[in-house]
Amino acid sequence: MVREIVKSAKQTYTLNIPDDMIGKTVEVIAFEINSDESVLTQPANSSQEILNRYSQYPAVSHKNYRFDRSEANDYE
Repeated sequence: MVREIVKSAKQTYTLNIPDDMIGKTVEVIAFEINSDESVLTQPANSSQEILNRYSQYPAVSHKNYRFDRSEANDYE
């Protein structure tokens, strides 16, 4: 897989692909990203950044969950 984020200066762009992709069918997608979205593609530098990024989602607890194998194999 090749992923590049570039700021285009011209209408054309040359993409160098790895040797193992030569001769294969590949998909190339180009779309505009906002500057805010490009921040999300960067890895978090600290645990606080990770906490801030995911704190907006609800917390899910599996504390009382029990797996019942007989229910999992009951196909009728």
